[in-house]
Amino acid sequence: MNILVTGCNGQLGNEMQLLEKVHPAHNYYNTDVEELDITDQQAIERFVEENAIDGIVNCAAYTAVDKAEANEDFCRLLNATAPGYLAEAMGRRGGWMIQVSTDYVFDGTNHRPYVETDPVCPNSAYGRTKLEGEEMVQKCCPQSMIIRTAWLYSTFGNNFVKTMLRLGREKQELGVIFDQIGTPTYARDLAVAIFAAIEQGVKPGVYHFSNEGVISWYDFTKAIHRIAGITTCHVRPLHTAEYPTPASRPHFSVLDKTKIKQTYGLEIPYWEESLNECVQLIIEN
Repeated sequence: MNILVTGCNGQLGNEMQLLEKVHPAHNYYNTDVEELDITDQQAIERFVEENAIDGIVNCAAYTAVDKAEANEDFCRLLNATAPGYLAEAMGRRGGWMIQVSTDYVFDGTNHRPYVETDPVCPNSAYGRTKLEGEEMVQKCCPQSMIIRTAWLYSTFGNNFVKTMLRLGREKQELGVIFDQIGTPTYARDLAVAIFAAIEQGVKPGVYHFSNEGVISWYDFTKAIHRIAGITTCHVRPLHTAEYPTPASRPHFSVLDKTKIKQTYGLEIPYWEESLNECVQLIIEN
C-alpha cells in the first residue's frame, strides 16, 4: 500500500517515521505543511492521485488549546475542514483513513472511564473543532478510524513532560493541578497501535487509546521528577481555580481502551513504564 502520513514533524508523526523502519511492508509518504498543505483541497487531490494513495494517517492538528479560544476559525480549518478534504479524497478512491482525535470531545464530568459511545459534549474551541473533524471524516470516508487520545507526550517537540523537566531544574517550587484526572499517552505507544491497525486492516469506527492507569497532573509531575532524579524542586498541588486558563479542560478524561485492545489484540503499557522509557531517552539526548 501507499500510505500518506500528514503532520510528520509533530510528536506522533515523528514516532510514526521511527516505526516505519521496522514496518517495511508499505510505502510511506511523510509530509508536513512544506510538502503538502492539507488546507488546500486541490493539492490533496493531486497528491493522492499522483502517488496512488491507499490510506491516510492524519497526525496534523491545531493543538494550542488556549490559543484556540481566540483563533477558532483557524483551529477549525486545521482540525475539521482539512481532515474533511483528506477524507473526501480517500472516500473517492475507496481508501481508508485514520484520524487522531482527543479526550476534549467530552466535558469531563464522568466518574468512570469514557467509552466510545458516551455522549460527546466539548466545552472548548479545540474540543469543538476536533469533534467536527471526527464527523467530517466519518461522513466523507466510510473506511475511517477515529482514535481519541489524551495527554500526549514524546521525546519530540514541546510537551508537558519536557516542560516539567525544564521547570524542575530551573525552579525551587512548582504548582501543578491535582484535580484534573486522566492518563498520559506516550506517542510511541500510540504509533504502535496505529501500525497494528494498518497491518491487520483498518476497521472503521471510533476507538480510544491512552496508556494504562489513572493519574493527576500533579502526580504525573512528581513521577517525572522522580524518574529524572530531580530533588531540588518542591511540587505543590493546585486547584484548577488557582490556575485559570482561557480554555476549559476536562476534570476527568480517563479513556476506556477495551475496544481497541480487543479489536487489534493490543497489550497497552502502564503509563509509568512508558514515561520511564521516554524520560531516559530525553536525558540521554
